[in-house]
Amino acid sequence: MANLDRRSFLTSLAAAPILAGAAGSALAAEGGKRYRACIIGDTEHGSYGHDVHRVWGVRDDVDVVGLADPDEAGRTKHGQEANAQNLYADWREMLEKEQPDLVAIAPRWTINHKDYLLACAEIGAHGFMEKPLCVDLAEADEMIRAIEAKNLKWSIAYNFRVTEIVQHLKKAIYEDKVIGSPLEIRGRGKEDNRAGGEDLIVLGCHVFDIMIWLLGMPTWCSADITWNGNPATPADVMEATEPLGPIVGNRLQATYGFAKGIPGYFASMKSRDVSGTRWGLDICGAEGVISVRMDVIPEVLLLRDPSWTGANGAQWEPLPGAPEQVMENEHLERYAPIIHDLIASIEENRLPAVSLQDGRNTLEMTQGVFEAYTAGKTVELPLKERSHPLTRWS
Repeated sequence: MANLDRRSFLTSLAAAPILAGAAGSALAAEGGKRYRACIIGDTEHGSYGHDVHRVWGVRDDVDVVGLADPDEAGRTKHGQEANAQNLYADWREMLEKEQPDLVAIAPRWTINHKDYLLACAEIGAHGFMEKPLCVDLAEADEMIRAIEAKNLKWSIAYNFRVTEIVQHLKKAIYEDKVIGSPLEIRGRGKEDNRAGGEDLIVLGCHVFDIMIWLLGMPTWCSADITWNGNPATPADVMEATEPLGPIVGNRLQATYGFAKGIPGYFASMKSRDVSGTRWGLDICGAEGVISVRMDVIPEVLLLRDPSWTGANGAQWEPLPGAPEQVMENEHLERYAPIIHDLIASIEENRLPAVSLQDGRNTLEMTQGVFEAYTAGKTVELPLKERSHPLTRWS
């Protein structure tokens, strides 16, 4: 019964709407509170993600009181870009002295994410974190218990879902029914030098976030993983190019079971083609296909053809009714809708639309691939065993 309850909870999170980014400006103007914000960065070990140190710059009611980075040159550079009032070599010292209301956790490397988050929760700070969430589900559970125990609001950097074009995508599918009934959903990673296990972790999470948002949480996963064309073995387990926990395989294929019998697929394969142009997902329906290719503003196209081939003369076209979105300064605006919604969630005492809990949802799908392959069978989601599957494989 505990698993069923948790599955219902995860599915309800996936259905949460996103607050329009423009509303944040009004909230900033009308609200009387000013927020003290800090930034945890590390130039040498995980850096600042995609300009995560700039996220508080979209709010007039947030003062950046501190930035921490053990690298002096990086600390100075990023501190200036973030308009930080004080600079620190030690992030723990910064949190203790500044006692911020908000913290941005910027490093891409996941190995320290839990420590950063638990320290922020200890002082009662809300915040924003670069993805992926953490190394394994045991860490994710501990992190989320810590913020929920103090009713803290934390968002994660799933910026593609909150773009206006992707928000319109859901309406096009379920209200306008431009592809008829959804039949399956297919995702691929960037398939660059990280193809396979690392691609699954780093870039698959964006694909999974949109899958869950459209279809809810899957209930099972099966997978196949190879290394240089041969079935992956425990001897092939290695560390990722960045400290993200163990990985395996340079080719993988996963299948997921979503509600109403809709299958989902994710694949990543090392090949000579490293263009990254397949990174994204296709939603295939009874009357056509919608293609989503990731970019700062994703490219979303529609093919009105039940055969999914264009053989009847159908051509790819822009999604009807899609808003024209212009991003004048992607360094500053990339996460603006998430940050505005985060502040609103604090003031309205609700879960952020893009939450740390969403980060755990995508990690369920990531870890499910490794669990299914190492177990040699289809596994149920959420996973019962929360430690990393590759550390238990022998």
